[in-house]
Amino acid sequence: MSKLSHSVKQTLFGAFCLSATIICLSAPTNAWALFSDDEARKAILDLRKSLTTTQMELQNQIEKLKADNAELRGKIEELEKQGSDISNSQKTYYQDLDSRLGNFEPRTTTVEGVTGTVQPGEKKLYDDALKAFQAGNLKKADDGFTLFASKYSQSPYLPLALYWGANSKYASKNYSGAINQLQSLIKKFPNHPRIPAAMVTLGNSQLESGNKVAAKKTFSEIIAKYPDTEAAKDAQQLLPATK
Repeated sequence: MSKLSHSVKQTLFGAFCLSATIICLSAPTNAWALFSDDEARKAILDLRKSLTTTQMELQNQIEKLKADNAELRGKIEELEKQGSDISNSQKTYYQDLDSRLGNFEPRTTTVEGVTGTVQPGEKKLYDDALKAFQAGNLKKADDGFTLFASKYSQSPYLPLALYWGANSKYASKNYSGAINQLQSLIKKFPNHPRIPAAMVTLGNSQLESGNKVAAKKTFSEIIAKYPDTEAAKDAQQLLPATK
């Protein structure tokens, strides 16, 4: 009985040892498998963290580049504005200088197709008369243009002085004076660009003075010589008044 028990014990012990051996042999494989999965997960997490950090750094660099670019663009715009301001300032300076020099010495210039020498003080006299006309001070304007025409008979501004002087006379209802001055303008400067408009004023002056025949002739001439112009349109509208 005791031998049997001893045999059973040995058998059981052997079985136990075998089982233990099997467990021991299998344990490293399972442990390695667990270790490999953890390391893989950790590596993935580390990689994700590294990518996130890199992306943030790149994004920060991009934002910085954008800010630097915007700052640079602002500086370029400011420099361009400064350059423009300097250019305008220089232009104004030279125009002012040119104007000042014109007050002290004769200059050759072209005014609406007419070239001539402008004497010191000449342009100011013309400008003052024109300002008076624009302000509605017709007598002062007429006197200024009359003085100009007598003082600067070779001026490139003479056609304009005659033109505005005649309009001053017409507006003051000095129709005969306007007619004489306009006829003089047309005779002296037949190709001047103001002639069509001057002829409209001439026709109006003739009409207002009661000479419908002369007015009709003037309006008809405008329509024939200067078709497709504002002067021709005005003459066409005024023509029925000559009947």
